[in-house]
Amino acid sequence: MKIAANDLKRQHDLYAKEYDDKAVEVLNSGWYVLGNEVKKFEEEFAGYIGSEYCVGCASGLDALQIAFRVIGIREGDEVIVCAHSYIACVMGITMNRGTPVFVEPDRYDNIDASKIEEKITDYTKAILAVHLYGQSCDMDAIMDIARKHSLKVVEDCAQAHGTMWKGKKIGSIGDIGCWSFYPTKNLGAFGDGGALTTDNKTYAEEFRVIRNYGSKKLHYENDIIGMNSRLDELQAGLLRVKLNHLDDLNAERNRIAERYLNEVDNPHIRPLMTRPGSNNVYHQFVIHSDRRDELMAYLKENEIGTIIHYPIPPHLQVAYAYLGHKKGDFPVTEKYADEVLSLPMYNGMSEEEQDYVIAKLNAF
Repeated sequence: MKIAANDLKRQHDLYAKEYDDKAVEVLNSGWYVLGNEVKKFEEEFAGYIGSEYCVGCASGLDALQIAFRVIGIREGDEVIVCAHSYIACVMGITMNRGTPVFVEPDRYDNIDASKIEEKITDYTKAILAVHLYGQSCDMDAIMDIARKHSLKVVEDCAQAHGTMWKGKKIGSIGDIGCWSFYPTKNLGAFGDGGALTTDNKTYAEEFRVIRNYGSKKLHYENDIIGMNSRLDELQAGLLRVKLNHLDDLNAERNRIAERYLNEVDNPHIRPLMTRPGSNNVYHQFVIHSDRRDELMAYLKENEIGTIIHYPIPPHLQVAYAYLGHKKGDFPVTEKYADEVLSLPMYNGMSEEEQDYVIAKLNAF
């Protein structure tokens, strides 16, 4: 039996007619950029998240870049971020000439809030809370630290569409929530897309100006040097369809995750647990293994796809060599990079497919 790490067509097939109908509706409308579909999606997604405002943009990285620009990150400013994260999280900081200050992850693979304060300096301006793999960071601790030190909090919610922290959806807790709608996300488009959420009206207005070449109007009047980062009408329309089903899609991912948690029994496999106070939408189902590379090769031999999220931490990437970090600077992060493996997790995965994966995991 051949099983992919992810199968996007299965999810599409669940609501294929709705997607097809919406695509034809948008194509027939004759309006393809910053029209009614984007406006409606922004309203509906803001309502779902519990934020006053949502502004669509072209990608999750653009959302991060815009967020840090709007809160005023400039050269010399420091932003605290988990060392165990995707490189886009760091790029959003450095594209504004800010400096990332790395903090080790905790046992839930998200930023260890107990280690944040020791990294705060006179140059610290913000904390980036990356909600990795589908669960929340410890937002109570992060917000307490931010208030104590007058710091902004940006949430990277790219892997956590629908995740809650103590009854409140992430993306509505910090100053700004940044979202990716890349096709693999729980709320994924059929191409690139992103958004920012906030309760701050001034921020929302700035987001809209920046995403549209620095123009408050649609054409030819530019108040600042902005960028072209607009969620297009087709993607917004398709996202509206999927948003209607997001809770059901997340519930299905939880059912798949429960089987892994309850039925995988192997001393070389440690499933990642969910932090108390958070739910989990299981963007990925991540395990740690002391024999990760052997396990990955074994699963490949048995035609089971897996992915490593992420094999090289940002502080060891060539792109960030200028920061001066070396191997050994963040031992927990580096250990996780050698251990983590994402198992098959996608909407539409059959019980028989999961039976096969679980049996092979237990036999390793």
